[in-house]
Amino acid sequence: MSRSRQHRSQRRKRRIEHRLRERQWAHQDEPMFRATNIHYDVADRTRALDGGGIGAIHLMCLRTGLVEAIDRRVRLLKFHLPYSESDHVRNIAFNALCGGTCLEDIELRRNDESYLDALGAQRIPDPTTAGDFCRRFERGHVLELMNAANQARLKVWKQQPDAFFDEAVIEADGTIVETTGECKEGMDISYNGRWGYHPLIISLANTQEWLYIENRPANRPSQEGAAFWFDRAIKLCRKAGFRKIRLRGDTAFTQTEHLDGWDKDRVTFVFGMADTTAMDREVERLPKSRWKRLRRPPKYKVKTEPRWKPENVKEQVVNRERFHQGMDNELLTPAPSAATMNGQLACRERLGGMLRYYSRRAA
Repeated sequence: MSRSRQHRSQRRKRRIEHRLRERQWAHQDEPMFRATNIHYDVADRTRALDGGGIGAIHLMCLRTGLVEAIDRRVRLLKFHLPYSESDHVRNIAFNALCGGTCLEDIELRRNDESYLDALGAQRIPDPTTAGDFCRRFERGHVLELMNAANQARLKVWKQQPDAFFDEAVIEADGTIVETTGECKEGMDISYNGRWGYHPLIISLANTQEWLYIENRPANRPSQEGAAFWFDRAIKLCRKAGFRKIRLRGDTAFTQTEHLDGWDKDRVTFVFGMADTTAMDREVERLPKSRWKRLRRPPKYKVKTEPRWKPENVKEQVVNRERFHQGMDNELLTPAPSAATMNGQLACRERLGGMLRYYSRRAA
């Protein structure tokens, strides 16, 4: 940015700060929105663009080598007439960055002269051409596209300080992506009755950036194929120069057949363990001295005074509907002979006495 534009931007910020400063206002007889006649002019030299940051994203793709990596790795087109593979990929990605929700929104970008000039393009693929490009993809092409993105990612990571490479935390998770379409290839119904997909996401928790994504039908379990993508992410982080690697996931990703291999490869992991009968027996055998209470630090400290919490209206409605039934919301109370308090009180301990379950035996 030139120095004159920088000064102009700073002056605008100062004017906004002055207008938004704290003031003790007197009573206003008129509304704050007081414009009565707004004029719109069409300038010949100055043009506006709603996706103003698209130029910076375009330069990032060029300078990180992402464009070159996509054209070298993703080989889908025999001839470039006139678009290359990287043109198609960026066309779809830029459409989403500019607020597009489907391929048809690309048509809005094709007819925006300012958008085309910002990218230095005479023209961009239309929605039909973009759809044909997507249909050419197979599993191997998707993998190569992710490898191309990770190759550019390595160049970005090299600019990080040395402390960045102390430890890489690789996280796996699945999420349900619902769709209302009826002709979507590969869609299925999930455990909770939602139609769509269940993609697996492998991400670097340090920076919250995804490393690998595998799309799956919605009826597939979260952990399916996770070990394969964990291994690829481990190789990527080792290549980047991370000194320690830690895997993380919920109980679904605790795949015991792979834990020993990761341990031999000097990879640590933090996974939840499902509460099974066999696991309960092993836990009960541990002495009480092996257990200690986990005390979590508060997420934040209140610097002033605790804020007043409103009443939970939803909980009140649920409680009212649960304990009342019939006309006039009469409270249902058990008859005196329906239960007795003469049974023996029993206690069952778990986790070395940290959890206790009380029950009363029937008299």
